[in-house]
Amino acid sequence: MVMYESILIPTDGSQKMESVVDQGLELAKQNNATVHSLYVVDERAYLAIPDEERDHVRKTLEEDGQATTKAIEERILDAGLDVIREIRWGDPSAEILTYAVENEIDLIVMGTHGRTGYERYLLGSVAERVVRTAPIPVLTIAVGNIDKVIANIQDRLRSESAVEATETVSETHDQIDELPDS
Repeated sequence: MVMYESILIPTDGSQKMESVVDQGLELAKQNNATVHSLYVVDERAYLAIPDEERDHVRKTLEEDGQATTKAIEERILDAGLDVIREIRWGDPSAEILTYAVENEIDLIVMGTHGRTGYERYLLGSVAERVVRTAPIPVLTIAVGNIDKVIANIQDRLRSESAVEATETVSETHDQIDELPDS
Protein backbone atom coordinates (compact mmCIF):
# COMPACT_ATOMS: atom_id res chain seq x y z
CA MET A 1 0.00 0.00 0.00
CA VAL A 2 1.26 3.47 -0.88
CA MET A 3 1.82 5.65 2.17
CA TYR A 4 1.36 9.38 2.08
CA GLU A 5 3.47 11.26 4.60
CA SER A 6 2.41 14.71 3.44
CA ILE A 7 -0.85 15.73 1.79
CA LEU A 8 -1.50 19.15 0.28
CA ILE A 9 -5.04 20.54 0.31
CA PRO A 10 -5.14 23.80 -1.65
CA THR A 11 -8.34 25.75 -1.01
CA ASP A 12 -10.11 28.79 -2.37
CA GLY A 13 -12.13 29.27 0.79
CA SER A 14 -15.52 28.44 -0.71
CA GLN A 15 -17.98 26.45 1.38
CA LYS A 16 -18.16 23.88 -1.40
CA MET A 17 -14.56 22.95 -0.55
CA GLU A 18 -15.72 21.22 2.65
CA SER A 19 -16.06 17.87 0.87
CA VAL A 20 -12.50 18.21 -0.43
CA VAL A 21 -11.19 18.93 3.05
CA ASP A 22 -13.20 15.97 4.39
CA GLN A 23 -11.63 13.58 1.88
CA GLY A 24 -8.13 14.96 2.35
CA LEU A 25 -8.51 14.67 6.10
CA GLU A 26 -9.72 11.07 5.81
CA LEU A 27 -6.69 10.13 3.70
CA ALA A 28 -4.41 11.92 6.15
CA LYS A 29 -5.90 10.01 9.10
CA GLN A 30 -5.40 6.68 7.34
CA ASN A 31 -1.75 7.53 6.71
CA ASN A 32 -1.01 9.62 9.81
CA ALA A 33 0.14 12.25 7.32
CA THR A 34 1.01 15.88 7.81
CA VAL A 35 -1.58 18.06 6.09
CA HIS A 36 -0.54 21.21 4.26
CA SER A 37 -3.32 23.78 3.87
CA LEU A 38 -2.57 26.25 1.09
CA TYR A 39 -4.58 29.31 0.09
CA VAL A 40 -3.42 31.11 -3.05
CA VAL A 41 -4.65 34.62 -3.77
CA ASP A 42 -4.90 35.00 -7.53
CA GLU A 43 -3.30 38.41 -8.04
CA ARG A 44 -4.88 38.68 -11.47
CA ALA A 45 -8.26 38.95 -9.74
CA TYR A 46 -7.61 42.44 -8.45
CA LEU A 47 -5.26 44.02 -11.00
CA ALA A 48 -8.11 45.96 -12.62
CA ILE A 49 -9.10 47.52 -9.30
CA PRO A 50 -8.19 51.22 -8.95
CA ASP A 51 -5.01 51.88 -6.95
CA GLU A 52 -6.83 53.64 -4.11
CA GLU A 53 -8.92 50.49 -3.45
CA ARG A 54 -6.22 47.90 -4.11
CA ASP A 55 -4.71 47.94 -0.60
CA HIS A 56 -8.13 47.38 0.97
CA VAL A 57 -8.87 44.48 -1.40
CA ARG A 58 -5.44 42.97 -0.77
CA LYS A 59 -5.96 43.19 3.00
CA THR A 60 -9.42 41.60 2.70
CA LEU A 61 -8.07 38.74 0.58
CA GLU A 62 -5.25 38.19 3.07
CA GLU A 63 -7.77 38.05 5.93
CA ASP A 64 -9.94 35.59 3.99
CA GLY A 65 -6.90 33.37 3.43
CA GLN A 66 -5.95 33.50 7.10
CA ALA A 67 -9.50 32.63 8.21
CA THR A 68 -9.78 29.80 5.69
CA THR A 69 -6.46 28.14 6.52
CA LYS A 70 -7.06 28.64 10.26
CA ALA A 71 -10.42 26.83 10.04
CA ILE A 72 -8.79 23.92 8.20
CA GLU A 73 -5.90 23.91 10.68
CA GLU A 74 -8.34 23.55 13.58
CA ARG A 75 -10.05 20.57 11.92
CA ILE A 76 -6.72 18.87 11.27
CA LEU A 77 -5.49 19.47 14.82
CA ASP A 78 -8.79 18.15 16.22
CA ALA A 79 -8.10 14.94 14.28
CA GLY A 80 -4.72 14.66 16.03
CA LEU A 81 -2.63 15.33 12.93
CA ASP A 82 0.14 17.78 12.16
CA VAL A 83 -0.72 20.70 9.93
CA ILE A 84 1.17 23.41 8.10
CA ARG A 85 -0.72 26.34 6.63
CA GLU A 86 0.42 28.95 4.18
CA ILE A 87 -0.90 31.79 2.06
CA ARG A 88 0.73 32.65 -1.26
CA TRP A 89 0.13 35.26 -3.93
CA GLY A 90 0.29 34.59 -7.65
CA ASP A 91 -1.04 32.18 -10.24
CA PRO A 92 -2.86 29.45 -8.26
CA SER A 93 -1.75 26.45 -10.33
CA ALA A 94 1.88 27.59 -10.42
CA GLU A 95 1.92 28.29 -6.68
CA ILE A 96 0.32 24.93 -5.85
CA LEU A 97 2.91 23.08 -7.94
CA THR A 98 5.81 25.10 -6.54
CA TYR A 99 4.63 24.53 -2.98
CA ALA A 100 4.24 20.79 -3.61
CA VAL A 101 7.81 20.47 -4.89
CA GLU A 102 9.35 22.73 -2.22
CA ASN A 103 7.65 20.78 0.58
CA GLU A 104 8.06 17.27 -0.87
CA ILE A 105 4.31 16.65 -0.94
CA ASP A 106 3.23 13.06 -1.65
CA LEU A 107 -0.36 13.75 -2.74
CA ILE A 108 -2.40 16.80 -3.73
CA VAL A 109 -6.12 16.64 -2.90
CA MET A 110 -8.01 19.45 -4.57
CA GLY A 111 -11.45 20.44 -5.70
CA THR A 112 -12.67 21.09 -9.18
CA HIS A 113 -15.53 23.48 -9.77
CA GLY A 114 -16.57 22.06 -13.13
CA ARG A 115 -16.41 25.29 -15.09
CA THR A 116 -17.43 24.94 -18.70
CA GLY A 117 -17.67 27.04 -21.82
CA TYR A 118 -16.93 30.74 -21.67
CA GLU A 119 -16.24 30.76 -17.91
CA ARG A 120 -13.61 28.04 -18.33
CA TYR A 121 -12.11 29.86 -21.31
CA LEU A 122 -11.75 33.05 -19.26
CA LEU A 123 -10.75 31.57 -15.91
CA GLY A 124 -9.20 28.29 -16.97
CA SER A 125 -9.09 25.32 -14.69
CA VAL A 126 -6.58 25.39 -11.87
CA ALA A 127 -7.19 21.70 -11.20
CA GLU A 128 -6.65 20.79 -14.84
CA ARG A 129 -3.33 22.64 -15.01
CA VAL A 130 -2.16 21.01 -11.78
CA VAL A 131 -3.19 17.51 -12.90
CA ARG A 132 -1.45 17.91 -16.27
CA THR A 133 1.86 19.11 -14.86
CA ALA A 134 2.21 17.76 -11.31
CA PRO A 135 5.12 15.38 -10.72
CA ILE A 136 3.08 13.64 -7.98
CA PRO A 137 -0.40 12.08 -7.76
CA VAL A 138 -3.33 14.51 -7.72
CA LEU A 139 -6.76 13.52 -6.45
CA THR A 140 -9.43 15.88 -7.77
CA ILE A 141 -12.81 15.97 -6.12
CA ALA A 142 -15.83 17.60 -7.69
CA VAL A 143 -17.07 20.10 -5.14
CA GLY A 144 -20.56 19.33 -3.93
CA ASN A 145 -22.08 15.87 -3.82
CA ILE A 146 -20.14 12.87 -5.13
CA ASP A 147 -22.17 10.11 -6.77
CA LYS A 148 -19.47 8.10 -8.52
CA VAL A 149 -15.67 8.00 -8.69
CA ILE A 150 -14.01 6.98 -11.94
CA ALA A 151 -10.32 6.06 -12.21
CA ASN A 152 -8.61 5.91 -15.61
CA ILE A 153 -5.64 3.58 -15.37
CA GLN A 154 -2.87 4.39 -17.87
CA ASP A 155 0.47 4.26 -16.10
CA ARG A 156 0.45 1.48 -13.49
CA LEU A 157 3.26 2.93 -11.35
CA ARG A 158 1.68 6.38 -10.94
CA SER A 159 -1.90 5.20 -11.01
CA GLU A 160 -1.70 2.65 -8.17
CA SER A 161 -1.60 5.40 -5.58
CA ALA A 162 -4.36 7.27 -7.40
CA VAL A 163 -6.58 4.17 -7.31
CA GLU A 164 -5.97 3.74 -3.59
CA ALA A 165 -6.91 7.37 -3.04
CA THR A 166 -10.09 7.05 -5.09
CA GLU A 167 -11.03 3.88 -3.23
CA THR A 168 -10.77 5.80 0.02
CA VAL A 169 -13.02 8.54 -1.36
CA SER A 170 -15.42 5.94 -2.70
CA GLU A 171 -15.81 4.19 0.66
CA THR A 172 -18.18 6.89 1.80
CA HIS A 173 -20.03 7.16 -1.49
CA ASP A 174 -21.89 5.03 -4.03
CA GLN A 175 -19.34 3.19 -6.12
CA ILE A 176 -16.03 3.24 -7.92
CA ASP A 177 -15.51 2.38 -11.58
CA GLU A 178 -12.10 1.49 -12.98
CA LEU A 179 -11.68 2.10 -16.69
CA PRO A 180 -9.44 -0.41 -18.48
CA ASP A 181 -6.18 0.58 -20.15
CA SER A 182 -6.74 1.82 -23.66
